[in-house]
Order: sequence, then structure tokens, then C-alpha cells
Amino acid sequence: MSQRKIVHVDMDAFYASVEQRDDPTLRGRPVVVAWRGSRSVVCAASYEARKFGVRSAMPAVRAERLCPEAVFVPPDFVRYRAVSNAVRAIMLQHTELVEPLSLDEAYLDVTENKTGLPTATRVASSIRTQIREELKLTASAGIAPNKFLAKIASDWRKPDGQFVIQPADIDTFLPPLPVGRLPGVGKVMEEKLKEMGVATVGDLRELTAVALEQRFGRYGVRLHNLSLGIDHSEVKPDRPTQSISAEDTFAEDVLITALEPTIRSMAEKTWKATRKTSRIGRTVVLKLKTSDFRSLTRSHTPASPPSSCEVLTEIALSLIDRVDEDPQQRYRLVGVGLSNFSEAEEVQAKLFE
Repeated sequence: MSQRKIVHVDMDAFYASVEQRDDPTLRGRPVVVAWRGSRSVVCAASYEARKFGVRSAMPAVRAERLCPEAVFVPPDFVRYRAVSNAVRAIMLQHTELVEPLSLDEAYLDVTENKTGLPTATRVASSIRTQIREELKLTASAGIAPNKFLAKIASDWRKPDGQFVIQPADIDTFLPPLPVGRLPGVGKVMEEKLKEMGVATVGDLRELTAVALEQRFGRYGVRLHNLSLGIDHSEVKPDRPTQSISAEDTFAEDVLITALEPTIRSMAEKTWKATRKTSRIGRTVVLKLKTSDFRSLTRSHTPASPPSSCEVLTEIALSLIDRVDEDPQQRYRLVGVGLSNFSEAEEVQAKLFE
């Protein structure tokens, strides 16, 4: 089997860059894409804002404290999605094997490419040039023999750069990296590994796969492989829908008795979103987040999939009765979702079994 050539393309400060592109008065200024308010979080920050420590997912009030001069722009996801589709169209000119991760990043398998370019590096450079010239935006890219390494590489020369990890360079590139650069190694896992004397990927390599599996289960084996630069996961261009949901965060925490109007609204949004896919969801999920940030989920799988928005709504509302919490407990977020998706043909077949 030939060596894979994987490219990870990551748009630079995507939402903020779109805003700066479309409004010249924002260029060169610290832009924060977020609704103002005590409950809001940052969707994106321009590089000018990042110099002040502003980051995505940060509470908007903290971003405002860090950067009082920031220009706050409410997010426009319809526009961002349209630009994302234009970026994807450029990628598809080079390969059909494009796996989107979100609106602003994707994996591409360019082991064979449609444009006849001789190297993956040339393909990545061509895509970035097209994005710059056609969309007036910049992207960074990582090129490597697998998805894991390509994603690390795309962050190496941000913004507006690209970096290549050749197969021969893996054993010199990986060992010095902090173990937190590995996928799935968050603060908690990092602390657990630190207790085992592991601070870098090189330290992790000193442990056997057996020892890691005994401590962390199947993820321990994955950690061992990643430390060696091994990742066999393929670029999957048509990931089937796994779940669709809508959620809302309240301006002020509310009692469970006040949830019904929002549940009805979120169920309607979820139902409209399902009309855009040919697959059918069977399991209704109610998601709640308490005032102390605990997440609760309740779900129900009826004998047949919800056939209308009304049915979805009634099932979602019925799940409230299964929330066994103090009646005085207050909630900051509610969501309604559909999961357990199947192709419509599969669902029809089961109905006539």
C-alpha cells in the first residue's frame, strides 16, 4: 500500500476574518465574534484580539475585560456557511476525498489528486492560493502521511502558512512535543500522565502499549500509537448524520416549570434541520444544563421514528417527567435533539418486517 498524503486545511480566524473582509472598517482592529451579554461566549477572535488573550469559547464578558477596545460583532452563521461551502468547492476541485470537521477546517486525502500536481505540498499551496485569490481569505495547511500529524502540522505556521511532516521526520519531530498536543489529551489526562512521569511525547514512548492499556483501556493503545506517529484512520468524505439538535442558553436561570416554551422552540428548530437530510432520526433527546453547570440528558426511542414536529415536541416535553431533580433546581440551558439515524430506506424496510 502506498504512503498516504493527507492535507489538513484550517481557515485562519474564520468568522472574524469573514467579518473583516466584508467590512473594511474592521480590518486591523481587534474583532470578537460574539453576542454581548453575561451568558455569551466568544465564537471567534481576530488575530488582533488574540494578542490580548481573547480566545474562542471564552465568556464574552472576560473578552471585554481583556480587550476593552474590541469590536463585538454578532455571529452570522448563514453567511459563514455560504463561505465554507465556497471553500469546500475549491477543495473538491483537487480531490473528492474531503472530510469536513467544521465550517472552517477539513481533511483531504490527496494521495491521488485531480489536478495532476506532483506533490501534496503543491496541492496544499494551490488550494491556499485559490482561497486567497477567489475568496479574499487566508488558510493554513498541514501536510503529512496521516490525519493526526496533518492536523498538528496545520497549526505550526499559522496564520497563512503551511508545514510538512515527512515520514522520515516523524521520529525527530514528535518526541519533544508536550503530550498535551495529542488528540484527546486534555488537562485531566495530562495530569494523569504527569503522575506517570510523562510530560512529552518522547516520555510517552518510553511506556509500553500494555502498560498504557492497563491504565487507560483502549485509549491507552491509541496513545501509544499516536506517540509513534501511527494513525490509520481514513479520510471519510460522507460521514452520515449521527445527531441533530438545537439548544438555547437562558439570560437568567429558570425553574423546570418554565422550560416548555423553549423546548417547543428547540424541537421546531431541530425538526426543520432534519428536513435537510435524507436520513431519519429515531431517538429523541432532551438536554439540560443546571445552574451549577451539570449536564443532564434524557432520551426516548419510540416504536417508530417521530413523524412530525408535533410528535417530536410531545416526546421531548414528556422527558421532563424523567428529570429527577429538586423542584427548586434552576437551569441555564435546554436542548432538543434527534439521534440514532438510519437511511430512510432502512426505516421503511423495518416497518414491513
